[in-house]
Amino acid sequence: MEALYQTYKGLLFGLAYQMTGSAADAEDVVQDVFLKVHDVSWDQVGEPKAYLCKMTTNRCLDLLKSARKKRELYTGPWLPEPVAATYIDSYESVLQKDLLSYAMLVLLEKLSPGERAVFVLREAFGFEYHEIAELVGKSEANCRKIISRAKGKMGLEPDDPIATSEKELSPEWLGKFLSALEECKVDTLLSLLDKDAVLLTDGGGKVSAALHPILSAERIAQFLVGLQRKFYAHRNLQPELVSMNGQTGLVFREGGKPETVVLFAFHNGVADRLYFVRNPEKLQFL
Repeated sequence: MEALYQTYKGLLFGLAYQMTGSAADAEDVVQDVFLKVHDVSWDQVGEPKAYLCKMTTNRCLDLLKSARKKRELYTGPWLPEPVAATYIDSYESVLQKDLLSYAMLVLLEKLSPGERAVFVLREAFGFEYHEIAELVGKSEANCRKIISRAKGKMGLEPDDPIATSEKELSPEWLGKFLSALEECKVDTLLSLLDKDAVLLTDGGGKVSAALHPILSAERIAQFLVGLQRKFYAHRNLQPELVSMNGQTGLVFREGGKPETVVLFAFHNGVADRLYFVRNPEKLQFL
């Protein structure tokens, strides 16, 4: 059992995290799965990897079904829980190539639990369709249709590459962004953002955050400058570059405690998606 745990804990954590968007839930799922299989006769199981992945998938599907109502009632946008690379590295068999980009995790919220399971198994872990069919209890043809439907819901073309990492923050871009924030320079911020950029903030009703997506570079720039003038200029917030979810993000700390996480997605050298995670419950893995 110890050998199985060490071999597959990373795979199962990565699967559960991407299915649920929560590292806390993923940890619970992994522990629950290994507790339940402790007395299983492995001679009768056949392939441990498939068996464990199926148990993990089923447990996550149960969690997602029960979480749907909670997320519908969630205050403001619901964003996945960001996870620092140092934490991911503790799951030795999790490879960065098996983790979808943070922006892709956000898009997964558009899918049903079943669609999300098939998409993660295929696009993050590269399972073959016959393997996915066995894991989720559907036909191979149905799984192919699910992938096509899921991509449509996410606004992706059938042949679009699936991002497993984001473009790294360049020091030049980051320096301009932080300086523009500190000096409240709207024009500079506009030059760093796609004209159709979107900003989402997740406070979970526990801290202040925008309750609706902020659309367009102009509105985002005005929003950021407003935050700086009204709140951040009078506080001792220290920005820190942190590797998380396969990319570099910003963590603003106050007194050493993470207060806001900012993650970006880029298109043609400018940011077209900005994610501000402020819910304290989602910052514990940083």
